[in-house]
Amino acid sequence: MRALFVGGVVDNSEMDLEGNHPPVHYPEDTGGGHSRYRLHQVGKTADGTVAYAVYGAPDMADDEVGRIADERAYARRFEAEAEVFTH
Repeated sequence: MRALFVGGVVDNSEMDLEGNHPPVHYPEDTGGGHSRYRLHQVGKTADGTVAYAVYGAPDMADDEVGRIADERAYARRFEAEAEVFTH
């Protein structure tokens, strides 16, 4: 699955993630007390496979992350259905 980042120092960056389920925070467990990117959206293909996960910077509002993800057309790019992740 592909991790997509919105806001912060890694805005518009991407990376591959291992596994079938995206972690709620990225990086997963820093232990250093630093703010982490938070999962906002998951894109699933027709067969239910997670194609991508959208992470927002810690200081970004949920609506803003969603707006930017829609603007960047992640769902269309990955031929997936976007689902908002509820915390």
